[in-house]
Amino acid sequence: MPNIIDISVPLQSGIPVWPGSTGFRLFQTMRMDAGEVANVSQLETDVHIGTHVDAPWHFVSGGKTVEQLSLEVLIGTAVVAHLPQINAVTPEDLEALALPPNTQRLLLRTRNSQLWANKVSEFQTDFVALTADAAQWVVNQGIQLIGVDYLSVQRYYDSPLTHEILLGAGVVIVEGLNLTDVTPGLYDLVCLPLKLVGSDGAPARAVLIEKDD
Repeated sequence: MPNIIDISVPLQSGIPVWPGSTGFRLFQTMRMDAGEVANVSQLETDVHIGTHVDAPWHFVSGGKTVEQLSLEVLIGTAVVAHLPQINAVTPEDLEALALPPNTQRLLLRTRNSQLWANKVSEFQTDFVALTADAAQWVVNQGIQLIGVDYLSVQRYYDSPLTHEILLGAGVVIVEGLNLTDVTPGLYDLVCLPLKLVGSDGAPARAVLIEKDD
């Protein structure tokens, strides 16, 4: 049985959320210990929470919504690359990775992942993310899915251009991955967002499956 690595962030109260987000709340509306017949919970959250997928409609008028995303893109071979000592992902950083030819899915492990490992609940504005020209590099390489290890693929103080370039080209964005201690290399990725009809994004469960040698 191949090793399966869960790279999803647990959804629970106290996780970091984007400023202005409604956050995450799970509460029980029925409780067996209160004499009711079952335990029943209710969820209050926005869709860009924890590990989640951005659909083109997030920044592209008329773009695909999350239920229209291709499962063939969300499942398949992915490259996990480690960029440990950078503050922004540039085209030069990506070029230096010397990715395998025809890479379709790229997950970037940076110092961000240590925030998940350390259970840092406060939102950090200095997280590592892609510059706009790095986003264009991704598009030019024909990469169909890009994953990052904090809550946004673009830097906090940047314009939406990074998102617009990627989503405008149909690149699926996966944000909020926890890649702590994931060894760089090739894996099988399974990333399944909730099938929310008409939504600009959705929380996802994402796992890596180690490939046989």
